[in-house]
Amino acid sequence: MDTSTVISRLRAAGCVFAEDEAALLVEAATTSAELESLVQRRVAGLPLEHLLGWAEFHGLRIAVRPGVFVPRRRTGFLVDVAVSLAPPDPVVLDLCCGSGALGAAFAAALPPRELHAADVEPAAVDCARLNLPLVYQGDLYDALPASLRGRVDVLLANVPYVPTDAVATMPPEARLHEPLVALDGGADGLDLARRVAEGAPRWLAPGGTVLVESSERQAPVLTGIFAAAGLKPDVHESGDLGATVVTGTAQS
Repeated sequence: MDTSTVISRLRAAGCVFAEDEAALLVEAATTSAELESLVQRRVAGLPLEHLLGWAEFHGLRIAVRPGVFVPRRRTGFLVDVAVSLAPPDPVVLDLCCGSGALGAAFAAALPPRELHAADVEPAAVDCARLNLPLVYQGDLYDALPASLRGRVDVLLANVPYVPTDAVATMPPEARLHEPLVALDGGADGLDLARRVAEGAPRWLAPGGTVLVESSERQAPVLTGIFAAAGLKPDVHESGDLGATVVTGTAQS
């Protein structure tokens, strides 16, 4: 099967970037049979990143496995904000890490003194260990060693923030092939953000910052959540990426 045929089949299936995807699938396949299998699965709706085994994120190729949340391009803005606010030689925690993309991207931009990550999903933890050296499994802060308490300078928390009722409206690639726990943020989308904010002061170093991605509409509520937890909130927005990041900084 030649590239033009792959492009035609992908375009017919509704792939917006059919040319780019076709080039990646042709590159990934070692035989014509393997290419046919990849194209069939992509046409059936499987995420391209799961088929390739990696996702491009913040200039890196991040290993991604089936059943694991695919890092979104807009979330690179969270990494940029984190790097801009970080002190030299920081201790970094990637909470709800998924594939570990945020931690890996931060480390590539600003090498940390320590980099820790955690996720509740076993599949995510296994995947993140392909991208990061130190990944714990467990429910938010319960996964962390006590020795980390009060020492985190940068807490990256890409928590799910889609309201439960809106999950059904997400693209099939996400709602059918990514874990619900990585998408569903509860009634208003902020259930996990509340738990992160509540626990953050016990884990942040003096002056440390927690960063959470949200929708623009959720940002005012999230700033109130951070303030109620004793953190100084701020909102950062990228019009180019359509990204909103809310930060909460601990008292120095």
